Amino acid sequence: MMKQVINKIKCVVIDDEKEACDRLEALLGKISSLDLIAKETNADSGIKTIIELSPEIVFLDVEMPNKSGFDVVREVHETGLQPTFIFVTGYNQYAIKAIRNAAFDYLLKPIDIDELKEAVNRFVRTQKEKQKILLPAKLKSLYKLTDREIEIIKLLLEGKSSQQIAAKLFISKHTVDTHRRNILKKINIKSTTELIPILRNHS
Repeated sequence: MMKQVINKIKCVVIDDEKEACDRLEALLGKISSLDLIAKETNADSGIKTIIELSPEIVFLDVEMPNKSGFDVVREVHETGLQPTFIFVTGYNQYAIKAIRNAAFDYLLKPIDIDELKEAVNRFVRTQKEKQKILLPAKLKSLYKLTDREIEIIKLLLEGKSSQQIAAKLFISKHTVDTHRRNILKKINIKSTTELIPILRNHS
């Protein structure tokens, strides 16, 4: 039996203080869903790394020499990339400005592991909500799915069983199972659990 491949969340740390970088690396290593792919101690090299590696989350210091974290956010957005930025700093007066600059979250140093985990969990929840909205529409155009098949996909993404879907849509379980087989055949996958990786590939 083949093991299921779990796609980890790619993240980058940018902080001009090496000790802060190393500490955050140690904390991130305790969260199994994350994959730290780079650490940078310079804003410009951090921007370059984001462009080259396209991380999903960037843990970003606010106060750095030459360029601030806000400058990094602006320059990255100008390239068209939209990673999730989580600001990390020891200065809480930046909180309001951070939110206004589209930071997903804001963590104060020294970082608490529970607060870090909650920020990551909130990111995961947000991504799942986006997937529920985007996935059906993308699949409909790509694989010529019917409106009923899209309805069923949405409910499958909510974790509903065939029996629950049947009750909600007022159709038989047999009909739901038939739609599920047709969906798998059209998309050329073996199970509905493969829908999320497909979204990642087309996002």
